Amino acid sequence: MGNAPPRGIVLAICSALALTIAMNGRAGADGGAGCGPFGNAPAKMYASEKPACGRGEMLGPWKDADGTDRYACLYAPQAHEPGRRLPLLVYLHPSLFGAWTVKWTNLLDVARTSALGEGAAHGYVVLAPEGRNTAHRYPWPDNTGFGWDNWYRQLSPGGDVKIGQLVYRENVDAAAIDHFIDEAARTAMVDTRRIYVSGWSNGAAMAVLYAVSRPDVAAAAVYSAPDPFGALGDPCPQTPVAHAPANGGEVTIFNTRAAIMNVHNACDIEGICPNSGKLARELRATGVEFDDVIVDAYDKRVTACVADCGTDPNGGLSLLQSPLSWFLALHRHGNWPDAWTPAMLDFLRAHPLHPAAPQF
Repeated sequence: MGNAPPRGIVLAICSALALTIAMNGRAGADGGAGCGPFGNAPAKMYASEKPACGRGEMLGPWKDADGTDRYACLYAPQAHEPGRRLPLLVYLHPSLFGAWTVKWTNLLDVARTSALGEGAAHGYVVLAPEGRNTAHRYPWPDNTGFGWDNWYRQLSPGGDVKIGQLVYRENVDAAAIDHFIDEAARTAMVDTRRIYVSGWSNGAAMAVLYAVSRPDVAAAAVYSAPDPFGALGDPCPQTPVAHAPANGGEVTIFNTRAAIMNVHNACDIEGICPNSGKLARELRATGVEFDDVIVDAYDKRVTACVADCGTDPNGGLSLLQSPLSWFLALHRHGNWPDAWTPAMLDFLRAHPLHPAAPQF
């Protein structure tokens, strides 16, 4: 990728504070007790804010089930063939950062010239929802901050779920993504066969969880996803299954026909490389197509993680263990893999819904 741009340096430094200072190993601001049928309890919410959408259109406010105002940014091509429906790419931002980080990727730069639809047609719509400031299950100081609650895994497409006398409400982040996809589909003439999801870091984890929970999502291509079913000391890990769960250690997913591509570094922050391998094995066992792409420092695909950067399938790499590897992992994680964006888009394009979902 060449020299890291300023955006990468900023994100890398903050990511270091956010994810890799794990020496005190705290699981989250609201503790780790009380596992349930959907993993952890819903994240404690502190605040929300409007995103900075730049040239994009702001959607919202829309109140979620907690009464929180939710927002998203919509970026549609300024000119495309009248009446032609465009693919929709949903981008979920990393923790501690907002929807504006889509500008730190090249997803907007190529939106007019890249093809995600059929034939030779070019152009796609980008939707960037904004997360909330909540408690996280990451090490301090990313135990709170903006991001996505991929630790509470009640993402039933039917909404709330009743088990015995208890009602488990739908994950409000997933519901917000649902809402803004619906709004974008009505506003921007979306091809509902081609609703795709992408994301970065914590946003990538949420993108994977969302994609395997929503039958109207065709595929996901993400960067550096921790396993949303168990990573970095998650006190309530679960195994995804395609059937009714046998116990609290399993959770049902609803979209086993999803196709997932996860691009991550052989030396990645907090031992994400072996943790991504665990995610690949878990989802392949359910029937999900999963392309686990490991890249080296030169963006070349390789077949194995760098052992000095972590070997634990649950993740974890301390600065004290291997300082040089720690800083290399930090640098790599903090830069979106621009060189891999075409391959990620090609992967998405090759996986439309069959059969098509109804148009809005």
